[in-house]
Amino acid sequence: MTSYADIMFTPQVEAEQAAIGAKGKFASRYDAKQDEPLGENEAAFLTSRTSIYIASVNSGGWPYIQHRGGPAGFIKLLDAHKIGFADYRGNRQLITKGNLSTEDRVSIFAMDYARKARLKLQGRATLVDAGQRQDLVDQLGVQGQGPVERFMTITLTAWDWNCPQYITPRFDTAEMTALIGPELSRLEAENEKLKAELAALRNPT
Repeated sequence: MTSYADIMFTPQVEAEQAAIGAKGKFASRYDAKQDEPLGENEAAFLTSRTSIYIASVNSGGWPYIQHRGGPAGFIKLLDAHKIGFADYRGNRQLITKGNLSTEDRVSIFAMDYARKARLKLQGRATLVDAGQRQDLVDQLGVQGQGPVERFMTITLTAWDWNCPQYITPRFDTAEMTALIGPELSRLEAENEKLKAELAALRNPT
């Protein structure tokens, strides 16, 4: 059975936890999360992201972090244990693709800065050329993004919500529009009403 703690709490990590009196503190939390599939909240969170960070490891043992983004919905839920997305032309370095040829394990951070939420995921990734998986074109392609070069699918091994502490809230254009749009509309309507009242006072019938 697997939980996030089974993967990440190595003997070395547990030794560090023991040194500060934290070893075993998280046991009850993670014992209940064995091989847990993505729930509705996690699925909704992932499929509404506009970016994620993916860490892989190269053959020399060095970690590498890649950012991947797109319109909300570019990450697709393939089943309760698998996500995927289309990969478009980038800087042509292909570091992640090269890393995955020797080690398929990845770590993912999915962030919602506006709500100070962070979902961590561990899994095994496959990155294949689009021509090899025509079956994924309709599933993972996003209209308006251009021709797909590759597809990444990730079979999740474990996941965990992270503490929101120290996450600085940030808002993208869409989030700002949703946040202040109603107030701007109210102010515009009030302004038009005041202009009409002023015009009536200046030009009494």
